[in-house]
Amino acid sequence: MAARTPAFRWATLALIVLLAGCGRREAPAPRPQPRPPVSLRALPVTSYVATSASIDLYNVRAGEFASQRGNARSRDYARHLITDHRGTVAQLSFAGRRLNLLPSAQIAPPHQAMIDSLAGAGNFDAAFRRQQIEIHASSQRMHAAFAARGDSPTLRPVAANAAAFEARHLDAARGL
Repeated sequence: MAARTPAFRWATLALIVLLAGCGRREAPAPRPQPRPPVSLRALPVTSYVATSASIDLYNVRAGEFASQRGNARSRDYARHLITDHRGTVAQLSFAGRRLNLLPSAQIAPPHQAMIDSLAGAGNFDAAFRRQQIEIHASSQRMHAAFAARGDSPTLRPVAANAAAFEARHLDAARGL
């Protein structure tokens, strides 16, 4: 057998090393999945029903105040607010009957405090606007989270409907 030249040996070694590197690839490290913020978790069914009912009661009462004390834009907004939130109360009650879980007719203390603040506001329209933006932003997140991940298939469509009109109310409140 003829002697191999050093150049041939180096070329063969380089080819072996090159092919060895191509034969095995390590999978890239998996990217950590971001955890959703706590606010995106769905509430338990009983908490969802109680919170949703209280928010609806707050919005109906706040809308009634705006109908009496607000400027023309606030009064127009209040008319839609009252109608939509009474509708949600009805949907929630109907779905609640199927689950043997009726919503309370009592407003929760934090929402009552908002009503009390609104009742005593010197600049009603500014206070009403601020509260409406705050309540509809948090309510929209709550309803959307429950519609996506809630424990009750009966309540998820109610939550999806509420999330949609809460988003519309939030946009409208920003324009007050």
